[in-house]
Amino acid sequence: MSSIVSRARSTSLPNFLAWRALGFRTICSGRLDFAPSDPDSPASAGIKILESFKEEFEVGSRVVTLETGKIARFANGSVVLGMDQTKVLSTVTCAKTDSPRDFLPLTVDYQEKQYAQGLIPNSFMRREGAPKERELLCGRLIDRPIRPLFPSGFYHEVQIMASVLSSDGKQDPDILAANASSAALMLSDVPWGGPIGVIRIGRICGQFVVNPTTDELSSSDLNLIYACTRDKTMMIDVHSREISEKDLAAALRLAHPEAVKYLDPQIRLAEKAGKQKKEYKLSMLSEKTLEKVTDLAATRIESIFTDPSYGKFERGEALDNIGKDVKKAFEEDGDLESLSILPKAVDTVRKKVVRSRMISDGFRVDGRHLDEVRPIYCESRYLPALHGSALFSRGDTQVLCAVTLGAPGDAQSLDSLVGPPKKRFMLHYSFPPYCTNEVGKRGGLNRREVGHGTLAEKALFAVFPSEEDFPYTVRINSEVMSSDGSTSMASVCGGSMALMDAGVPLRAHVAGVSVGLVTDVDPSSGEIKDYRIVTDILGLEDHLGDMDFKIAGTRNGVTAIQLDIKPAGIPLDIVCESLENAREARLQILDHMERDINSPRDRDGAYSPRLETFKYTNDSLRSLIGPMGVLKRKIEEETGARLSIDDGTLTIAAKNQAVMEKAREKVDFIIGREIVVGGVYKGTVTSIKEYGAFVEFNGGQQGLLHVSELSHEPVSKVSDVLSLGQYVTMMCIETDVRGNIKLSLKSLLPKPEPKPASDPGNKPVVKESSTVFIETSSVGETVANMPSVVEPPQKSKLAVPAVVIRTAVECDEAEKSSPVVKNTKPKRAGTLKPDRKLKSTASKQTLTQNEEEALESTAPEETPAECDETLKQEGKLKSSSPKSNSTASIVSDSNLVSSSKAKKSSRKEKQSENEAEESESMSSRKLKIGTEMTAKVEQVRTRGLVLDLGGGIRGMYKFEGDEETEFEIGDALQVKCISFTTKGIPVMALVEEEED
Repeated sequence: MSSIVSRARSTSLPNFLAWRALGFRTICSGRLDFAPSDPDSPASAGIKILESFKEEFEVGSRVVTLETGKIARFANGSVVLGMDQTKVLSTVTCAKTDSPRDFLPLTVDYQEKQYAQGLIPNSFMRREGAPKERELLCGRLIDRPIRPLFPSGFYHEVQIMASVLSSDGKQDPDILAANASSAALMLSDVPWGGPIGVIRIGRICGQFVVNPTTDELSSSDLNLIYACTRDKTMMIDVHSREISEKDLAAALRLAHPEAVKYLDPQIRLAEKAGKQKKEYKLSMLSEKTLEKVTDLAATRIESIFTDPSYGKFERGEALDNIGKDVKKAFEEDGDLESLSILPKAVDTVRKKVVRSRMISDGFRVDGRHLDEVRPIYCESRYLPALHGSALFSRGDTQVLCAVTLGAPGDAQSLDSLVGPPKKRFMLHYSFPPYCTNEVGKRGGLNRREVGHGTLAEKALFAVFPSEEDFPYTVRINSEVMSSDGSTSMASVCGGSMALMDAGVPLRAHVAGVSVGLVTDVDPSSGEIKDYRIVTDILGLEDHLGDMDFKIAGTRNGVTAIQLDIKPAGIPLDIVCESLENAREARLQILDHMERDINSPRDRDGAYSPRLETFKYTNDSLRSLIGPMGVLKRKIEEETGARLSIDDGTLTIAAKNQAVMEKAREKVDFIIGREIVVGGVYKGTVTSIKEYGAFVEFNGGQQGLLHVSELSHEPVSKVSDVLSLGQYVTMMCIETDVRGNIKLSLKSLLPKPEPKPASDPGNKPVVKESSTVFIETSSVGETVANMPSVVEPPQKSKLAVPAVVIRTAVECDEAEKSSPVVKNTKPKRAGTLKPDRKLKSTASKQTLTQNEEEALESTAPEETPAECDETLKQEGKLKSSSPKSNSTASIVSDSNLVSSSKAKKSSRKEKQSENEAEESESMSSRKLKIGTEMTAKVEQVRTRGLVLDLGGGIRGMYKFEGDEETEFEIGDALQVKCISFTTKGIPVMALVEEEED
């Protein structure tokens, strides 16, 4: 021992750390021992022994475990409840001091963290933030059955925290958290009248299922959560698909014994590891104070409640005046101790007066009978500019509901451990301060608002159409305009009418009503001696009564239930009896609603939303989205529509038809859609040719808008009707296997009325700017627009007509019936050899026909640049000779059939030719059979000559027999016109010179 002291004195450590120098060590398990004698050997950590207690039992074919002592040991009470691989920790703590208050400050926090399912949160900070809606709802689910079991006058602050440690996705942790919280309260030193058991019941194919999994709940038509003590009901929460009252009562009676199975294991665990209940100070009313308040205020309170003429605020003001008078009397007596609890004493007297009158006389505060529903006012389409709206009033309670329809992409994402990932039907309940004539501050999520909105949402979702029948995302805003009880059930009624007004195909109307309960309890035994069930309760009756039983449903059954109570339980028989009272009241409300609107409205109005779905390839959708979604956002900003893109599917949601069409135009311009003959499209003119215009539409596709399809009236120039960059609407009239698209403007125009038949003796004159189509080549057809005054053709006395004039229809028929194969690529000038014979497409034609075709096809097809040059020359001719007749114009078009050598002539030669054409343009009008002139040899062919007749006119001369062919290009010949070919080419003959 002396060595130990010497070591302690030699160390430089402070006295309170000298134990380390002495070689002592402490172990959390509580034992103190010496360290090893060898100072050089390292000290080894001791082994901590955690004493834990566990209870294991079976509920509904599933094993449940309760464990305490291993984690959260500093909490007043802590329990880990497990079912399969889902484990929930619940802890209880209580404040050490008691602040003056007249209510129980109980806080229940439920939290689901993503680590419980092995995930990292998707938030920016990668951590959980504010409580989500589901967490608030689960906290309310735990709070509602636990709060009534705290002793009266216990006003110490209590906090219950339930955290999901792990989740396998099979079981919803909310039920486990409620049972774990009950067990934690049993282990703590907080006074509490539990335990409770909480169970979930489902129904699949008519068979009830205890503790159904999440997969089984998806096919169940009932989701019942039931909480109870050993003999009384504490809480009910139901979401069902029109289940009858009889079946619901049977489910409740099945749930009670199953929930009781949770009680005994909690009691056994508390006996093993529970703490002794602590004596907390209770704020109780003294009998003396209560009697004094009764003497001062009972008579006046009764007179107010027996007068039905009082309204909500008038009644409240009169009761406040009574409270002030009682307070003044206590101040005069100097009873300062009773002043702190005086408001509660006045409220207790008021409660006794109202309850005794309802039980003894059967009359209520506002003079109604116990089963009487307040007057109802319904009005749908209250706000016509919205998608759907309704105003619902029951007594002084008034709710305005507005429906908004959106795209599937507007659905709410649910970041929860169990349940669906998205929610496409939402009801948001709002309770502003003005609805009760109060001054308040609007904050974030309110537990009461979330709970009431979810109850109304569940009631309406039971009749909501499936996503296949109605793909819209729907949001209902329920704004409470004034509140005097049961605003959540008014939200159900108003929401149902607003959905009908928006055209949502609900299966049936849903209405809701709140049922209350007033009991007469024996103070000594706590047994209920008498009770009254009250239908459609007021706000004051909710405050002074024992039960708020909210029941919503259709004519066929119940869709949602929420039961909240104030005493320590209600017999199940009374709960089942209340179902029938609620059904009768619900049918009365449905009658009023159906008189206003009994079926969904048609969604054809100016303000009716539109939603359309299209199928595209993922590559097309990728081009629509653009880099970083720029194109998609731009379309949404410019049109006001919402675009939702899924795998191969594009959904457009618009607030009206005009916005929908605008959005479709934008989408079609970027990615296009399938071209259908007869479909109407919009595009932009990209180029204009003499024969029509090319239009870009449908996501970059090109189509030809032929000149004949511009209007029902003849069009001389395409540029008279269209211009570059013009945005036009046209119809697809034809597509071929090569992908060529033919468009039409006139198909969308009204057809002109037929003109009356004219006298056959009179010759109709075609007006100026009429369109004449002339076939000018045997290899390819070139269509020219020739404004002129044309007389209708007459039969010539000659065998061959002088001019062949065809209409557009005849040209189309000629194109289809022509055996000549069109060349898709233009040939270069001068590629044909003079002595090369052209192959005829008609094998059985005569030699004369072959010769004519060979001469007529002396020039190859022109390139686009050469065509432009030719059109410029034609423009000069037209400006210099506007009065030229049709024959001259037609013949001048043979300028398109020019030789390759003439196209390669110098610029000066072209100018001289133009001057010659201008000088001889007058003689070209007189060209007819028998006209003599001087012509130049332009080409020498095997079977004839191509002659330049002047003025841009070409003619042909055919060799006969063994005629000498020693002609050279440029030779001047005296010729005479003897006929015209079927295509308008002059046929010339040599004129013999007379000898002197």
